[in-house]
Amino acid sequence: MSDLKHTNSNQSVTSAPLLDVGRGNAPLKAEIMELISEIYDSGWFVGGPHVKQLEESVAEATGAKFAVGCASGSDALLVALLTLGIGEGDRVICPSFTFFATASAITRLGAEPVFVDIDPATFNLDIEKVEQAITPKTKAIIPVHLFGQCADMTGIMELAGRYNLKVVEDCAQSIGATHQGQGSGSFGDVGCFSFYPTKNLGGMGDGGMLTTNDQETAERLRLFANHGMKPRYFHQVIGVNSRLDAIQAAILNVKMKHLDSYASRRQQNAANYHRLMKQHGIRDMVSAPSSTDGNDHVWNQFTIRIGGGQRDAVRSQLAEKNVGSEIYYPIPLHQQACFKYLGYGDGSLPVTEQAAKEVLALPIFPELTLAEQEYAVETLAEIIAGSAGVRRAA
Repeated sequence: MSDLKHTNSNQSVTSAPLLDVGRGNAPLKAEIMELISEIYDSGWFVGGPHVKQLEESVAEATGAKFAVGCASGSDALLVALLTLGIGEGDRVICPSFTFFATASAITRLGAEPVFVDIDPATFNLDIEKVEQAITPKTKAIIPVHLFGQCADMTGIMELAGRYNLKVVEDCAQSIGATHQGQGSGSFGDVGCFSFYPTKNLGGMGDGGMLTTNDQETAERLRLFANHGMKPRYFHQVIGVNSRLDAIQAAILNVKMKHLDSYASRRQQNAANYHRLMKQHGIRDMVSAPSSTDGNDHVWNQFTIRIGGGQRDAVRSQLAEKNVGSEIYYPIPLHQQACFKYLGYGDGSLPVTEQAAKEVLALPIFPELTLAEQEYAVETLAEIIAGSAGVRRAA
């Protein structure tokens, strides 16, 4: 296999990192450090004007009427379910092909996660499977807008209305995404966002946000996220300690001004991948992802599929050539040891299980250069050409 090199600003490119958080943070350092210094001097470290500003900005960006800060995306899911009264004996439908937090929030409240299969093209919930899973004990649905593309919220909201179910949107990877022109986090009873550093809007630590269109729900979200306390030392409900700190909010306010440009760069990177993969004759071979009609995809991940049982071998060879990649997610939740008690056997969610064997995320962060993408795709094409076992994925 030849050494592939591309020039960018007269520099040889022989790598493509999966992530480089520092590239995005560097241009904002002076502005962010000035705000941190101001907060340091003020002594107002939890809540305050920076948090309020971020809540207002996120509400405006998503199209939701209200937003409430919290400590993480995982906490957002927990607080949402607490607020909506989900508890012992309730069943909540969600995908198995998602990050652990989606289902852990359900189980922490004594409810049962009901895992359903996904659409093979979008990796999001299969609406037909959702309806088949509804029983009298079902109280809510958690659609996950995976990899930056909204689930079919038209279909999900229709089902929720017909069966009187609550909807909690897991928007951890989808801030700025839209479905039929409406922002993720503005459809259901509550939307849940994460500001983990690698997200499309990433802080410098943990942070989260809850969105809703109902004022009473917003007030209860804030109540549950602050020990159930209102006024101070008077506890109306048993809540949790999940408050967004001022430093994270200030950092996110700086980045919020660039949210649209971050999304545009990711979208351009996705377009570059499609063009380059077509040019090298591998776009169909790796089942390159695409946007569903009516969706504005913000590309938190660019996830291809490698069939023929060759995914791990291909990834290993990419790593040898300094091309970063990641598997989101190698083991579906229904096959995790902690959820064995639910009784899902192998083959119970075939589309999910197949995806877990084939998916591979390539670099797509906003500051990724075209030269790095060219190197990544040419490297991938060479590996595939030399791997007789690779076949078109599902």
